[in-house]
Amino acid sequence: MDTNIASDANRNSSEVRGLYDRLEDRCLMRDQKGASDVYYELVRAGRPLTEIVAEGVRIHAPYTHVPYHERIDDGYPNFVNNDHCLLSARATINLNRMLPSHLAMLPMAQTIWYIPTGLDIWNQKINKAPGHYTRHRGSSDAAEAPPAPVVYWPDQEAIQQTGPLKERLNNWMTLVHRGQVIDAYRMFLGLMENTAERKDVLAEMCFAGLMDVQDRILHNRSYTTGHKAYRARSTVELGNALGWENAHNVIYAGALDIAVGPRWYSTYEVACNYIKMMIEGEALHAVPYSGVSEAELAMLRNKEPVNQQEAAELSNAILRQGEIETLEAVTRLLKAGKDPRRILDVIQLAVAQIVLETQDPAAFNMPHHCYEYQNTLAWFYDTFDHPRRLRLLYVAAMFANRVAYHQQGIGEVHPVPLQVPAGAHSLGADQLLDRMDTAICALNGAEAIAWTQAYCDSASDRDKLVQRIALSACKLGNDPHNQEIAQCMLMDFGTNRQPDRDKLLLAAAYHTAMHRKYGDPGEPSRRFGHAMGLAELH
Repeated sequence: MDTNIASDANRNSSEVRGLYDRLEDRCLMRDQKGASDVYYELVRAGRPLTEIVAEGVRIHAPYTHVPYHERIDDGYPNFVNNDHCLLSARATINLNRMLPSHLAMLPMAQTIWYIPTGLDIWNQKINKAPGHYTRHRGSSDAAEAPPAPVVYWPDQEAIQQTGPLKERLNNWMTLVHRGQVIDAYRMFLGLMENTAERKDVLAEMCFAGLMDVQDRILHNRSYTTGHKAYRARSTVELGNALGWENAHNVIYAGALDIAVGPRWYSTYEVACNYIKMMIEGEALHAVPYSGVSEAELAMLRNKEPVNQQEAAELSNAILRQGEIETLEAVTRLLKAGKDPRRILDVIQLAVAQIVLETQDPAAFNMPHHCYEYQNTLAWFYDTFDHPRRLRLLYVAAMFANRVAYHQQGIGEVHPVPLQVPAGAHSLGADQLLDRMDTAICALNGAEAIAWTQAYCDSASDRDKLVQRIALSACKLGNDPHNQEIAQCMLMDFGTNRQPDRDKLLLAAAYHTAMHRKYGDPGEPSRRFGHAMGLAELH
């Protein structure tokens, strides 16, 4: 299917615009079934995926911001989550490429199903609006006249700065740090207008998201879980997919949020100070520091791989020891010439292990968000040559260590069952995949791991396994942000260089089966299957 929205002259025809007007109406009425029915018409009409994504973002962008990502309700702090609509769209454009061509529009069906429930989260949290968090899922029967979703941060016009780019980016970061949301957003729009500087501007936006990680987790319910980074990354990937000339609504949906509070920089400050002390060899003083030293930059040029013994030592520090041991383990590897990007491979596998050791469906929140952070940082390393990215390696390791401690604190550290089912050796590769898919869709994590391991033991074609796990993830919906986790793990399987990276496939299958589901998780894919005549989705 053609995915070039710019080349399709029919986009503004009255018939096509009428479909998108209906889609907008059904989304704003919180009507999941009605919005999905319009989507099926768009697919039958051959509308390109990127066009549908762009229109979906246009519809939800004004209504997925919040005044603040935390409320104080009668003295009780309550978390207000980030935009799962945008995150789901980002996952869609990647999952689309992982699936068989005749099922490639299924991921976007999940996104469209979710959008009506993902608007005005602020009011959902206090039961003043229908949606995902009030469990009042919109339908053509029940969503006749819900309250209009609120626009908390209206779109803005760009403002221009003069001076060197570094100075202008520092000015923008200062506004972000101070929480001056509108001024920061207007300045960012101005920065994006210079195409020659755009990549550096986007890198700084993603960096601002990645450095925003809270300093504690256990028994908290109000935290960032790295979502600023995921929203920034979604902005970049969607902007690249749509073309930046078509991406203003994406920027509005994603970039504005970076300055919305609360903002958490104390973990990043630890990374800055630890590098100053342990890499640069300086004693800390009560004076302002700035910039990046040559010693820090030199570590980014390390090229040595991490061997299995070194990987085991770092993993043990993250999973079973404390923050000091974790920081020391990362530093030893860097001083031994190990490539920071390859150290990140090891951290990914450690967090995958945390996922595999979790059994309660309600207990995956921190492990799977932490995994997405590792994936996002790896993508950042592979996409941008940002001078301060070494510090984020320490942030990633500390985040992982805190999540391991969190899981210990809530009693969610369990042995990983890896026993291959009896008789598995007599089955062909496709039969093993069928059984894995059945286990995932039955929400049976133990069997999902077992059949995935059986496939890994007997078949060498990992591409078929990746495709099947991706399809299984796309069958399960109602909050497709969770599909992102499998997509991240499958993506990392393709870039991770550790010899035991099959663990990422096990974790993807297991998490897809086990994470907390909402409502009937098979409903969106069944509806799409019936509408499109795809019997395999019924």
